[in-house]
This record gives sequence, C-alpha cells and structure tokens, in this order.
Amino acid sequence: MTKEKPIEKIKELGASISKQILKGDNPAIDVPIRALSNVFFDKKSKTLQLGESSSKRSFFNIAHAKKFLQTVEVAKIEKDLLDSGKHASLRDVFYMAKRTIPNTSVNLVDMQQESDEIIQDLELISGLSREQLHVNANKMGSVAGNVVIEDRGDTIDWGKLGSGGWSIPSNVEEIKFKKVNANFVLYMEKAAIFERLLEDKFHEKQKGIILSSQGQTTRGIRRLLQRLYEEFELPIYVLADLDPWGAYIYSVIKYGSINLAFFSKKLTIPSVKYLGITCNDVERYNLKKNLIKLKDTDIKRMQQIADYEWFKDNKEWQNEFKIMKKWGAKAEIQALSARGISFITDKYLPEKLKNKDFLE
Repeated sequence: MTKEKPIEKIKELGASISKQILKGDNPAIDVPIRALSNVFFDKKSKTLQLGESSSKRSFFNIAHAKKFLQTVEVAKIEKDLLDSGKHASLRDVFYMAKRTIPNTSVNLVDMQQESDEIIQDLELISGLSREQLHVNANKMGSVAGNVVIEDRGDTIDWGKLGSGGWSIPSNVEEIKFKKVNANFVLYMEKAAIFERLLEDKFHEKQKGIILSSQGQTTRGIRRLLQRLYEEFELPIYVLADLDPWGAYIYSVIKYGSINLAFFSKKLTIPSVKYLGITCNDVERYNLKKNLIKLKDTDIKRMQQIADYEWFKDNKEWQNEFKIMKKWGAKAEIQALSARGISFITDKYLPEKLKNKDFLE
C-alpha cells in the first residue's frame, strides 16, 4: 500500500459529505454495524466475519448528530496525522477531539471510549486499520528469539535484548524480517511466564520464538503472530491459564473476536494450537492442591464460551469445561512452579512439544 492511499480514503469520505451538502441533502455516513447481530462464524475459513448490515448516521437527526460530528472530527484528526506523517496514540486522539461544540455546553467527546469507537468505525468505512491511519495503541507485549528485524531503519536482534525482550509496537506492518531461525512460536498470556522462559533461555534451547502480553492479546501481537505464521510457516502455540479467560484468549487468536470481526483476515490463525494448561496436566503433575476456586463470574463466562459455535461441537474442549465445572476450580500457569521454579522450561514445555500434546 502506498502512503497516499490512506489519505485518499479519508478524502473520499470528506468529498462524499461535501457533495451531499452542496446538493442540499441531509449529510449522512453509512457505517457497518459492529454488533453480535451482524457477526457470523464462517465454517469454511473457521473465523468470525462481519455481515453486510449497516446503519446510516445523518447530521439532521437528533439521535445521530453527535456521532456524525464525532466521526467527521476524528476523520479530520486522522487526515492531519497522515498529512504530517506523524502518529498519535488512542489517548492523544481523545484529547485532540475533546472540546466543547461552539455555542453549546456539549462536549464533542466526554470519554475515550467514544473516540475509540469512532476510530473503529473509520476503519470499517475506509477499509484501513487504525495503524495505517497513523493511530497506535499502547505497547503491551514482549518477544525474544533468534530473529533479526529492521524497524524504521534500525536493525534489531530479538535474541540480544537482555532481560526484557523487544517491546512489540502497535503497528508491525512496516517491520522487515531479515533473519528468522526458529521452529515454532510460543505465545503466553502472562509477562511473568515470559520472564521465566527468557531467564532460562528456553527460546535458545528449544529453538523457538517466545512472545507474551499481559492478559488479552493486542492487535499488534495478533498481527505479528499471523505474519510469523504466514510468512515463515511457523506453528503457533498458546500457553494460558486453565480457566474460561485462557480459553477465550486462545479462541480470539484462532477464530477472531466479535468486536474485530471485520479484521479477521488480518488477525486470525485457524491452525493455532493450545499447548496448556489442561485438566490432564493437573492430574499428571499432581497440581490439584494448587487449584483456585471458580467464582460465579468464572462459571457464567465458561458456559458462554462453551456455547460458542466453534467450541460447542469440540469434544476435547467440552471435556475441559466439564471437568473444570466438576472440580469447581481453575489452574494458573504459575501452579507449575510448585514442582520447581524451572519445571516449566526443563520438563513441562519440552515434553508437551515433543509429544505434540495440545488441543485444537
């Protein structure tokens, strides 16, 4: 994609609105609906997809007016960023849009959630990601491995960055891979586990790439995982807690999320495999005394996930949910530390990888 194309897409929106005004029409913007009612599971691609339903956001409609103005204002901010060649954070955009509408006491935006939602709307309208529109999210992930990249003219070796690894940016589209020497990628939901694997040099001993976030994956992480899979055919494994939230994290990487169904093609990896922790692991390594009682919210969330179309016919996952419910408990990855501080790197993960002991 050329640098001019994002600007052209934003200009097209402005030109459309101007044309309607000059004709004396009520200016309106068609926005695809980002709701569960407009999301479906595509069994062929095994990903969540956005449907074709859309809504019209018009200026001379009291229910739409504020949203219409927010859309135009945020689009202007993105155009200014593209014109200047500079990037802004989601928080920056919020403050750039936060002001009182002239001759009123109404603020254009009151909370960041409002501007964040408009940014997602503009992604749908333009067909471009927020990163392509020069809006970035916070960095919330780290990676290490025998990989050398080029990022904005700087050469970076992921294997030589000390105890922290490389901080994964929001936008990974412009990264150029100069060398990738690995057999797999292991993603984990917890930074503490990443630090254990990094200190034990697991990635060097097992010839893998290790990557983490802190909880739910960011878009930058998901896109980086997908690039490593598509461009280098590396298998992707997920290491998460044995609880509904760990299952959901795995689900999002594999099938996509309802909120970002419109970007499934650029974010999902249908072949990703869940490496652990599983109920069998709890039994095999005698971790029952280290289980944590499920809360009512955990049980409710587990039932919701078990009913997802992509989980409800999966016998292995249904068995996991059934056993967790029977135990009334969940297990964290750190429970493996009860067997020794480096048990996870010396025995657990090497055995799981060797035996291909994972869930689909």
